Amino acid sequence: MLLGIITITLFLLVLQVNKIVGISPLILTSFRILSVIFLFVHAFCKKSLTTWILVCMVAGAEFGYDVPSVAKNLQVLSDVFLRLIKTIIAPLLFSTLVVGIAGHANIKQIGRMGWKSLLYFEIVSTLALFIGLLAINIGKAGVGVVLPPNSSVPPITGFQAQTTSEFILHIFPENIAKAIFDGQILQIVIFSIIFGIAVAMLKEKYRAPMIRFSESLAETMFKFTNIVMYYAPVAVFAAIAYTVGHMGLDILYNLFKLLATLYVALTIFLGCVLLPVALIFRIPVKQFVKAVSKPATIAFATSNSESALPSAMECMEKFGIPRKIVAFVIPTGYSFNLDGTTLYLSLASIFVAQAAGINLPIEKQLIICFTLMLTSKGVAGVSRASLVILLGTAVSFGLPVEPIFIILGIDVLMDMARTAVNVVGNCLATAVIARWENEFDDEIARNFKIE
Repeated sequence: MLLGIITITLFLLVLQVNKIVGISPLILTSFRILSVIFLFVHAFCKKSLTTWILVCMVAGAEFGYDVPSVAKNLQVLSDVFLRLIKTIIAPLLFSTLVVGIAGHANIKQIGRMGWKSLLYFEIVSTLALFIGLLAINIGKAGVGVVLPPNSSVPPITGFQAQTTSEFILHIFPENIAKAIFDGQILQIVIFSIIFGIAVAMLKEKYRAPMIRFSESLAETMFKFTNIVMYYAPVAVFAAIAYTVGHMGLDILYNLFKLLATLYVALTIFLGCVLLPVALIFRIPVKQFVKAVSKPATIAFATSNSESALPSAMECMEKFGIPRKIVAFVIPTGYSFNLDGTTLYLSLASIFVAQAAGINLPIEKQLIICFTLMLTSKGVAGVSRASLVILLGTAVSFGLPVEPIFIILGIDVLMDMARTAVNVVGNCLATAVIARWENEFDDEIARNFKIE
C-alpha cells in the first residue's frame, strides 16, 4: 500500500517536471509511457492482483493527465465496480454473522467481543482525534488562506448534527430492506446479530438447516467477491484517471499545505499508534501489511470503504482470524472505528476556523472535535460522507462554511488517504480482538502469502 502511494506520488511529480526544468514534453511523455509499459510487464510476470491494482493506479494517473477529455468519462467503469460490491455486502454480513453466532452457540463471546471492540475503537479513535488536532495547530495550514468570492455557492441550511436520540435510533433498523438499500452497515449488523441469536435458540432440527444455508450463502458470496475482484484493476484505473482528468494537478500546489498536513498526520498515526498496537498484541507486522495491501489499495483508489469490505474480510480470514470474529469486528468497525475519518474531521474543522480568521481556544477545539467523533458514528461508508458531517458541525458551532468549499477541491485526494487508513485500522482491530480472545492463529499468519 505504502509502495503504491509513493509510486503514484513520484509519478505525479515526474508529470510536472517539464514545468520546472523545461524538458521536452515529448521526451517526458515517452518516458512515462515506457514506465507504464514496464510496470505492466512486471505485473504480468508477478501474476498478483494487488500488483495489477497498483500498476493500474499509475496507468490511470498517466491516462488522466495525457487524455483528460476521455478520462472524464471513465467514472462509469468504477461505478460499476462499486455497485457490484454493494450487492455483496448485505448477504455476506448476514451469512457470516449468523454462522459465527448460531454455528458456535456462544452468546457470551459475542458480548465479550462487543465491549472489547468498543473499548478498543474509542481509545484508538481518540488518539486519532488528538493527532489531527496537534497536526493542524502545528502546521497552521488554514492561516493566511484567502477565501475566494464565490456567489454561486448555495447557502448551507439543510445540514444538522445528530442528536443523541437520533444517533441511538440510527443504530437500529426499522426496515431491513431499507437498511440494505441505504447501505446502512451498522443496521444490517444489528439485524444479523439478533437473527443469529434467534437461530442459536432454536431446536436442532430447525437450527441446522438455517446454519447450512448461511454457510452455503457465505461461501457463495466469497466466490462472488473473487469474481468481482478480477474487475478491480479496471475500476481502479478508471477512478484514478477520472480524478486526474477532472481535477488536473495544479490544484495540488494551491492546497498542498493542507494536503501534506493530513498525509503526515495519517502517517504519524500509522507509525505511532497502529504499529505499537500491532507490536503489543504480537501481530506479525510484515505479514499483516501483506494481508491489508489489497483492501487498502482498493479503498485508496476508489475513496470508498465499502468497496474494500468483502476483500478485507476475506484477507483477514486467510490471515488466521476466525470467521466469527472477522464477521463481527470489521462491519462494526465501519461505524465505530473510522480512525482516518476522525483524524481528518478534527484537522479539517480547525482548518475552517483558521481560514476564517477565528482563533478557537483549545477547550472549544476539543468540544468541536468530540462532537465530530460522535456525529460521525453510524455514517455509511460512502465517498466523502464525512464532508456532510463537517458541514453540519460547522453550522452547529457557528463556523463559516466557505472554507469547506476550498477543501472540496482536493477532498477526493484527502478521502483516498483517510479511507485507506480506516480499512487498515479495522483490519488491525480484527487481529487485536482475535488475539485478545486467544483465537489468533500465528502459524497461518506467518505463512500468509499475497495473491
